[in-house]
Amino acid sequence: QVQLVESGGGLVQPGGSLRLSCTASISMFSIIEMGWYRQAPGKQRELVARITPGGSTSYADSVKGRFTISRDNAKNTVYLQMNSLKPEDTAVYYCNRIGAPPSAYWGQGTQVTVSS
Repeated sequence: QVQLVESGGGLVQPGGSLRLSCTASISMFSIIEMGWYRQAPGKQRELVARITPGGSTSYADSVKGRFTISRDNAKNTVYLQMNSLKPEDTAVYYCNRIGAPPSAYWGQGTQVTVSS
């Protein structure tokens, strides 16, 4: 049974940093492309960062240069280092495999709030 547990969110001032973690009980995690998604109030869930099994990464334009995704296959964990946070980064952040549809299993997410 798939389980995704996100953690590390919180309240931070603009310009601050947070590091999110996601532990995934997904079979064959090490060969699955993973991503971090976010959903702000009243908006659709969007993909912000992705990482291939080999470690290649790509980012949404809105976070490029500020966010860094990484993974530890030995721990079945994906990370998202978020720097220079902006109020518009406020959202619930989720991890999942790339291509997971809305009907797929999603974890509870972790709330990130950027506010002074």
